[in-house]
Amino acid sequence: MTSFNKVILLGNLTRDPEVRYLPDAKAVATFALAINSKWCDTSGEVKEKVDYIDIVVYGKQAENCGKYLHKGDPALIEGRLRQRRWDDKETGAKRSKVEVEAQSVTFMPRRQQPGSSQGSAFPDAQPVDEGDIPF
Repeated sequence: MTSFNKVILLGNLTRDPEVRYLPDAKAVATFALAINSKWCDTSGEVKEKVDYIDIVVYGKQAENCGKYLHKGDPALIEGRLRQRRWDDKETGAKRSKVEVEAQSVTFMPRRQQPGSSQGSAFPDAQPVDEGDIPF
């Protein structure tokens, strides 16, 4: 039987990425992504839920995440689900955790605050008068 394991997430970082190095000097970055969901219930009231998903990134991409991503930044993550299992050192109980092992991290443009050019992909851009557009 074949299997398929692919995850695509778009959300905002809940904290700055933490970068560590494995004994073979390979970088590992960890952070969490907040994914918002909105829907209307049967009475028409808008409901909202936030899921927090742990992300793990390896190699040069991990170093870039540590350098360029910060808490609140949006990111598009493509990867696969991975389950880690271990024995708790204090209690001896078996523990497990499901996280996303990122294969690709795309840095997304920050949302621009009204009246601010901060976070814009083109910080020196000037507003265009609609009368100047030739079509």
